[in-house]
Amino acid sequence: MSEQTRRPPHEPSPAGNHGVQQYGGHSSVVNQAVGQNARAVAGDITVHAPGTEQRVRVDELIRLVERLLEEHRAALPDQEAPRVELRRLREELDEGGPEPGVVRRALNRLAQFAEPAAPVAAAVAELTRAVGAF
Repeated sequence: MSEQTRRPPHEPSPAGNHGVQQYGGHSSVVNQAVGQNARAVAGDITVHAPGTEQRVRVDELIRLVERLLEEHRAALPDQEAPRVELRRLREELDEGGPEPGVVRRALNRLAQFAEPAAPVAAAVAELTRAVGAF
């Protein structure tokens, strides 16, 4: 491509390409619409109260995460915040109709806090899968 036809990445092409470009980093894209008059519509996202068997599994995993948080507390830069998120998650899941955003935020924050300790991070990932099955 000659210097005359090369454009900076932020400049749209004259052909009207409305694509998406990403340079580096991590990306998680859910509903996305690109281009003139584009629109992305999502269905309702719901988290249902778990059945008895699912709830038993989630309770086991929450207790496991609590135990691992205690065992690996020296590896965690913040010892209290993960416990707060776990308590928030437990309270939300105990509601008749848990709010998906609250559940998702608690799990995401819990995963971030658990990152420095692999056993805790693995247990949080398993908890996230179990909650996602609701």
